Amino acid sequence: MLKLKVDINCDLGESYGSFKVGSDTQIMKYITSANVACGFHAGDPVTIEQTITTAKKHNVAVGAHPGYPDLMGFGRREMQLTGTEARNYVIYQVSALQGFAKVAGISIQHVKPHGAMYNTALKNEELAKAIAEAVKELNRGLIIFAPRKSAMAKEAAKAGLRVAYEFFADRAYNMDGSLVSRKQFNALIEEPAKVVARAVRAVKENVVEAVNGETVELGEVHTICVHGDTHAAVKLVEVLHKGLTKAGVEVKPVSDFI
Repeated sequence: MLKLKVDINCDLGESYGSFKVGSDTQIMKYITSANVACGFHAGDPVTIEQTITTAKKHNVAVGAHPGYPDLMGFGRREMQLTGTEARNYVIYQVSALQGFAKVAGISIQHVKPHGAMYNTALKNEELAKAIAEAVKELNRGLIIFAPRKSAMAKEAAKAGLRVAYEFFADRAYNMDGSLVSRKQFNALIEEPAKVVARAVRAVKENVVEAVNGETVELGEVHTICVHGDTHAAVKLVEVLHKGLTKAGVEVKPVSDFI
């Protein structure tokens, strides 16, 4: 019987200027893929370089985390973009990360949109297509991170890109498979034991319990996200890595097995 494998990803490199976010160095010890902010919703050139250097040191795969040009809103506010605008914003940001990665002597593994761009692309086919086409034109070898049933996953597959199906260990789910809005009090899950139990079940059974108690079918899970900007992030990724390993799941960068 083949051993189950899964990737743990985290949004990192989101500090900029004197504004510091997260505990990137500590988190890197327990994850296998880093989604690095590219300067639009967070991050700056110095932070990008430092994050890539740290990821390389810990053998963590690097991915681009492009978002809306919205530093004030941390990329979590919706913006109305044309397909051309979205395409060019993604090309700009992924190219910046590719440049720093090249200087560091590594290649980037994946692209995962951030915040409102990510959430909109799950349902908006025009935006999803623009993102997929931008990635395809830059590098057909890059992997897109997205939930299995999303428009983003479908458009990426149509473009001939590999897709890593994503599960959020620290976010609550609605019964339709969408994430509970961050505006709701129960959107975040920060109890370590609960995060581990949800993740193990998602990988082994491909399901998650929604906030109303119903079971949501996820399909195959390739990568598990824990958000790096929450106060419990370091503890969560540590126990998640240990919990998955204890459950017989091998934790590896997603490019090693899809």
